[in-house]
Amino acid sequence: MITVIGSLKGGSGKSTTSFNLAVWLLTQDFTTAIFDLDPQQTLADTAECRAEDDQHPVLEVDSPRTRIKDKLIEADKAHAEVLVDIGNSNMSAAKTAYLIADRIIIPVLPSQSDVWSLQRFLKTLESLDTKPGIEIVVFVNRADTHHAVMETRETLAVLKQLPNITVITRVLSQRLGFRRSFSEGLGIFELEPRSKAAAEFLLFAHKLYPLRRGGKKPPQKKKTVIRLAQKPAVRKTPLKRSKKTASKKTRTK
Repeated sequence: MITVIGSLKGGSGKSTTSFNLAVWLLTQDFTTAIFDLDPQQTLADTAECRAEDDQHPVLEVDSPRTRIKDKLIEADKAHAEVLVDIGNSNMSAAKTAYLIADRIIIPVLPSQSDVWSLQRFLKTLESLDTKPGIEIVVFVNRADTHHAVMETRETLAVLKQLPNITVITRVLSQRLGFRRSFSEGLGIFELEPRSKAAAEFLLFAHKLYPLRRGGKKPPQKKKTVIRLAQKPAVRKTPLKRSKKTASKKTRTK
C-alpha cells in the first residue's frame, strides 16, 4: 500500500511523522520502502544522521528526481508498505504521488487557518484523478498540552464534520521529545520509550496500521482437532451462553 503524507501547509510536521512511522514500521518487521520527494530532503538527511550513528534498523530513503511514478509502483509491488514524504515546493512530484496513492495522511495544526488550508487541499485532491476508493486520513499534530487550551478540541470537532475523510482522534502533541529525536535520527519511541510523546505516537501508529497492533505479528497456532468415537464434535455456541443467562434470570425471580 502506498501511503503519502502531505499537506498544503508548511511546518505541519510531515517529515517528523514520516520518519517516526518509517522507523516504527521497520521495527515491526514490515517490508517497507521510504521515499522523500521534498527538495529540502529533510527526511533523507535524518536517515543519513541515523546511519552515521549506526542505528538499527537501517533506514534507507530514496529521493528520485526522475521516473517517480514508475519507482513508486515498482516499490509497491516489491514491498508491503510504501511511505512517501511530500514537500510543497515540488508540486509536480507531489501530484504524481497523490495520483497513485492508496492513502493520504494529512497532519493539521490546531488553528483556524490550518483548517482552511485543509479544506483547500481536499478540494485540490477532489479535482485530481486519484485512485478509486483512496482513503484520506486527517489528524491533529502539534496539539497544545495544556488542558485549558480549547483549539485542539475545537479543531477535532470541525474535522469530524468534513465529508469523505477519516479522522484519527489520537493527537500528537507539541512535545520537545519529537524535535530532539528527529534531530538525532531516532524514533521518539527509541529515544524516550517511556515518555508521553512515545505513548501518543504508538497509539497513533497502531491506528494507522492495526494489523499488527501491540507489536510483531504472532505466529499462528495450529488447531488441535479431537475426534471422539461415534460422537460428533460439539462446538460451543452463543446459544449455550444465553441459556445460562436465562437460568440466572429465573433464579433471580
